[in-house]
Amino acid sequence: MSIYRLLAALLTVVITVGLSWSRPIMAALPPGNAVKDPYAILRNALPIEQKDLRELQHNLEETSNLVRGNRWTSVTKASSSSEFLLNKNKTQILDSIPQNRRQEAEEKIGSLKQNLNNLSEFASHKNKNDFINERRVSLKKIGDLEALLLEDDFPYIIPEEFNNLPRLLGRASVSIETTKGNMIAVIDGYNAPLTGGAFIDLALKDFYDGLPFARAEDFYVLQTGDPKGPEIGYIDPSSNEERHVPLEIRIPGKSDIIYNQTFEDLGLFTQTPVLPFSTLGTLGWAHSGQSLDDGSSQFFFFLYEAELNPAGRNLIDGRNAAFGYVVEGNEILNELGVDDKIIAIKVIDGADRLKTHA
Repeated sequence: MSIYRLLAALLTVVITVGLSWSRPIMAALPPGNAVKDPYAILRNALPIEQKDLRELQHNLEETSNLVRGNRWTSVTKASSSSEFLLNKNKTQILDSIPQNRRQEAEEKIGSLKQNLNNLSEFASHKNKNDFINERRVSLKKIGDLEALLLEDDFPYIIPEEFNNLPRLLGRASVSIETTKGNMIAVIDGYNAPLTGGAFIDLALKDFYDGLPFARAEDFYVLQTGDPKGPEIGYIDPSSNEERHVPLEIRIPGKSDIIYNQTFEDLGLFTQTPVLPFSTLGTLGWAHSGQSLDDGSSQFFFFLYEAELNPAGRNLIDGRNAAFGYVVEGNEILNELGVDDKIIAIKVIDGADRLKTHA
């Protein structure tokens, strides 16, 4: 038995029994190839239904395999197709964007046209590195256009029983400074408003600054957020009680978030959440093995390893809430261990989207 298969078997046992953090934490990827690009996951997780932009986005994303296979004729065709799609659907795209944002959208579309033109040029000359870099910029601009589609009002209803909890009504970005280096993460309040809200609220309170990594499981999780002293979570000064955040998971095609039920509870054994644990640096919220709604402050970075976490066999999806992704600097995650710590987590943008209660 290879060392990877042995570790995979051991991790399966560990996850099934439950991972511990003073109370044990229990931390499915889609069939086929899991999407591992955090930007792609975040683009697809936006609550929008603009088919023209989605078609353009997916057309570009699907060139990844073509480039890896050096299928440059197909890459060139896909690049030309992307230019055609943008030119053909520009009016429909602009019409779908709120009036007060259309000028900004038109400027972004004009800039994107040049990027797509560059892509076709790089593809025709088989310039792999320039093509990959230009595609990354192009997809970022498509994501920015998709974000302009969103109205100012939050698109989902959060149950009234959670009115006392902070909520993130949109997205926020944070810098995470550690003893091994710095990372940037995007926190997704659209699909995990209470979990994202709790995290951003604690980051703004400097709660995580100076806390060590309490556990480091190779190829699996790196966890922190256990405060100094006897407490294992955040004590709300207004009640002098530990604040609890419910398990919340959204599945594709559903308008309501699932609260305090695992996929196993619901019989969704092959379902993939909107925010999957499918890439290095997925941020997950820890809860105990005794209850699904007692997560308070502890969170973990998912250390994705393809051989140990194959598509369709991930045992964390549907058991823990993912609430964001490291988008820059995730290479340092495999260097961090229990001798390291968080130096500081700072909110870069999106603090205005945090509401401390309903």
